[in-house]
Formats: sequence, structure tokens, C-alpha cells
Amino acid sequence: MKQALSLVALVTSMPVFAEESRQLDAHQHGVGVLNIAIADETVAMEFHAPGADIVGFEYAAESDADLAAIDAAIMTLGAPLDLFVVPEAAACTLTQARVALQSAGMHDDHDEIHADEDHAEHSEEAGHTEFYAEYMLLCENPDALTEIAFAYFKTFPNAQEVDVQIVTASGAQAFEVERTAPTLNLGR
Repeated sequence: MKQALSLVALVTSMPVFAEESRQLDAHQHGVGVLNIAIADETVAMEFHAPGADIVGFEYAAESDADLAAIDAAIMTLGAPLDLFVVPEAAACTLTQARVALQSAGMHDDHDEIHADEDHAEHSEEAGHTEFYAEYMLLCENPDALTEIAFAYFKTFPNAQEVDVQIVTASGAQAFEVERTAPTLNLGR
């Protein structure tokens, strides 16, 4: 249990590091980042991708169509097991999801934008936007987590690659998953 808490703490601390990195570095269009920590039956995930990859634009949304696209994207990103498909034998269920749209120059997260909110505050944002998500999964059979199929690429046609970092009790690994080869073999 102590090991699980340590790995979960690692992933939950990643947003602070990632936020600092986003303030310093521009993201690369077409490339998302997925960080995963697996400890016992707990799988913590952190994902971020450029707005252009997800909704096709990065400017401040003003039109009803753009705002609707953002809302739809947030709903879609809120279902990670539809985007990052794990084997059924792992028996994973989503226990927590948090999705936000962030913009360069913003200092606060805009959590879970919903259709009933006033979107006027988003129209004044400038610069690049990025979707950011945190997920917590419970997997009854974590040994069956042998691969991840990236349906993400079919859902978001502008996405070309996802840089993946995985931390487990046995160490850390890094991978690049591309649209042309959308399955990550975890070799577990």
C-alpha cells in the first residue's frame, strides 16, 4: 500500500512540474503527453495535448460552435478508457477524472468547462491552449495491463503522436506512440 501511495503521489505531483514546463516551453502541435503511474491496483494518469490537436484551433473561443467544440472535447476526454483502451482482462474502472482547458498566460486552471457556464471569460484569453486531464483508475487485475490501444488517434484526427512515460514498482519507461502504430506494448 505504501508503494501505491508513493507512485500516486508522483503522478499527482507531475501537474506542478508540467505547469512550470508549460509556462517555459511551447508545446508541439500533433504531440500529446501521457504520464502513467501503476501501483498495485491503482493506475494514475496525466494527459495533456495542444488545443489544435483536440478541437482544431488554439485561439480564444468566441463563437457558439467553438465553445460547443470545447465542451464536446472535455466530455470526450473525460472518458479515458474510450481513448486509451486497456485489455478487458485488466478489469479497469474509472474512479476519478478531471479535465481542464488551459491557455498560455493563464495562471489558474479552468476546470471542467460545461455548457451551462458563462464562457465570456475564455474569449479574452490569448496564446496557445492546451487540454489537460488527470485520471484515476482501479484495475482488479493489473497484471493484465499488457498493452494500451490508442483509439485517441481515431477520435482526434489532428493528433499525430503521444509521448508516454510509465512509472511502476519495477522502474520507469518512456515510449512514443504514433498514429501509424497506435498500440503500446507494455511487455508486462
